[in-house]
Amino acid sequence: MAFAPLSPAVLYCRRKWRHDEDERLGERLGWPSQPRPDGPLAWLHGASVGESLALLPLIERLSARGFAILVSTGTSSAAAVIAPRLPAGALHQFLPLDVPQFLARFLDHWRPNLALVADCEIWPNLFLAIKRRSIPLLLINARISQRSFRRWRWFPHVIAALLDAVDLCLAQSEADAERFALLGVRHVKVAGNLRYDVIAPPADRQSLASFAARVGSRPVWVAASTHRGEEEILLTAHQMLAQIVPDLLTVIVPRHARRGAAIAALAASRGLVAARRSTETDDFLPEIYIADTTGELGLFYRLGGIVFLGKSLAEALGGGQNPIEAAKLGCAILHGPNVGNFTEVYSALDSARGAVTVADADTIARVVAILLADAGKLRLMARAASETVKGLGGACDRIMSAIEPHIAQLSIESPYWQP
Repeated sequence: MAFAPLSPAVLYCRRKWRHDEDERLGERLGWPSQPRPDGPLAWLHGASVGESLALLPLIERLSARGFAILVSTGTSSAAAVIAPRLPAGALHQFLPLDVPQFLARFLDHWRPNLALVADCEIWPNLFLAIKRRSIPLLLINARISQRSFRRWRWFPHVIAALLDAVDLCLAQSEADAERFALLGVRHVKVAGNLRYDVIAPPADRQSLASFAARVGSRPVWVAASTHRGEEEILLTAHQMLAQIVPDLLTVIVPRHARRGAAIAALAASRGLVAARRSTETDDFLPEIYIADTTGELGLFYRLGGIVFLGKSLAEALGGGQNPIEAAKLGCAILHGPNVGNFTEVYSALDSARGAVTVADADTIARVVAILLADAGKLRLMARAASETVKGLGGACDRIMSAIEPHIAQLSIESPYWQP
């Protein structure tokens, strides 16, 4: 309640800096924008793009079991990506701010029969509100970093009270499971990472064909999910490559599309010709193409073949981006040394030689040059990446098996529902 008066300021900042949709800001205060569907409802929450996309296999399975589906996200970028990929009838809402009266409106309206929260989201008021309503709370695809674990250990009674609301924690790894158990979760199992079960990101056929025609036979590589500070390094790598690879096309897909103009200005300051996808007016493709749109990674992964994954070159940036989608689409993957948020998959990819670590512009340029010059080496690397992530799948089956008792209990409590 104490934070409620600050809500207008928080919403103003979200609207200004995160470009939240004005007409949906009421959802942040718990006001629903759609009616609740009839029947049992499964509510799944994924904070941002990666967490929400990982829910897709589980959403399909729960929908097939007779649940109406509500998906909530914390960011507008996640909403833009997840909404078009939801099955028919599934609804999206923004998660309210973690203020008791806002959460009460949300929960009183939607009345979920199951609450499934993905990844490492621990919201104090949300968890307590769910517990008060006796809604089964399941942590799925759950992970907690060593840093977060150490932080929570300073407040053992607080975290124990919050995690007492959790009926079942399905962790990504043994290390995650151990940390959650030590923090006080009563029932913990290892189910693996749902992200391995997500189908490859889609691409509009017409857009793909059109862009492929524009690229033609030009050599191309993609730098995806880049962050501030990385584009300078990538542009330097492009300039080094351009000296030995004629007509090279470098595609930069920033993690935040709104940074497109800044990246174009950076390229111009180096004497490079750049075009932005959000503002282009003709079919000309210069040496730098900035894909400053949302939800089109599937298109560029299909065209590139060689993909650098960002948020990984500097420790301050914070631990890498998810490489699974690129690997599923048969891309050879380059990444910086800082991939602590995805240690398991990068270790597996590196060991299988489906990915390689690059620490600076010189190394990036040398590896990209080798792969562009040797199609056989590129194919072997791409195949290794694809087969590695395929072999790590199966989490969705394990999660469905683990939550079956909760589904069965719902059918007992509601005998007219036949799951």
